[in-house]
Order: sequence, then C-alpha cells, then structure tokens
Amino acid sequence: MENVDTDQIIPARFLKATDKEGFGENLFRDWRYDKDGNPIKDFVLNDPTYSGCILVAGKNFGSGSSREHAAWAIAGYGFRVVISSFFADIHKNNELNNFVLPVVVTESFLAELFDSIRQDPKTEVEVDLPRQTVTNKATGHSEHFDINGYKKHCLMNGLDDIDFLVENQQKTVAWEKNSTVECFS
Repeated sequence: MENVDTDQIIPARFLKATDKEGFGENLFRDWRYDKDGNPIKDFVLNDPTYSGCILVAGKNFGSGSSREHAAWAIAGYGFRVVISSFFADIHKNNELNNFVLPVVVTESFLAELFDSIRQDPKTEVEVDLPRQTVTNKATGHSEHFDINGYKKHCLMNGLDDIDFLVENQQKTVAWEKNSTVECFS
C-alpha cells in the first residue's frame, strides 16, 4: 500500500506511553484488528505464511506526523529493515535512530519484490548493510542503496547517538584541547 502515514503505523490513541515497550503489539492496529480486538484474518501481518524481520512497504512510507512512536512500533514488532521506494524524511531518521534500516529502492525493484512475494510468500530478501545492497533471492536481482556513513557506522556497531559520543569522548576532548580559540572584543 502506498502513502502509509504514521497514524496508520501506530494510531494516536496509543501515544500516551513515553517508553518504547509495548508499541509493537499495536503496529498497524486498525488494520490488524477489528473493533472488538479480533485479528483480521486477511491482513498480511496476521497471516503466518508471511514472516521475517524485513517489511516491504509501498511508496511514501511514514508520511504525516513526525511521531517517533511509529518507529518504536516497527522495531518493537521485530522488523529490522523496511524497504520502500520513498520514505518521509523525519520517519526515515526516526527508524535509523531506533536501529531499523530504511532501504530506498527504485519503484521497479519494489514492484518486483511485491510480485515475488505474491508468487511465493517465503521469498527471501537479503539486505547487506556493509555492501549497501538489497537482493531479491527469487530473481537474483540486486540494487544498491544509500545510507549516511555515520548512521551506517552506528547500525553496524549497535550505537545510538549517545553511545557514539561516549565511544569518541577521547577524540572530542583532544580536539577541544587543540582547538581552543580565544576571541577578543
């Protein structure tokens, strides 16, 4: 589906919590469950045929508000990668900050992935962060994806922004010591 906004990813009524726990169970809540809380049988995440840690999403994923809770829900559900042909910028950064890799592919490659998954729900998709490639194992086709070097380093080393600063504290102290500038008025 295209144009999935953050309110569809995690409805606003679930935004009362301030820690990340429990958001995964409400991922796509209004699509996964009926008004009585019963699973909607034909929704893809309720179908055990489909499984894995990669979410293949339509174009313009994560649009709308900038709620970080949407990335919390995606990570809390167990997804580690989201593949789309376009992400809303704030949502893309929120995913990266929550150890979820947003992979941007061409629309034609995304269509091929959806076709392969429709034909065989057990289709494997391989994402190689060091090489920055995504491969459709059903067809053997691959695409390169871009990622900010800093965020790539953090993802590959399990570092959030604070961890990165702590890891580089000595470098920061040395730079400050050698870069002191006196200003005169």
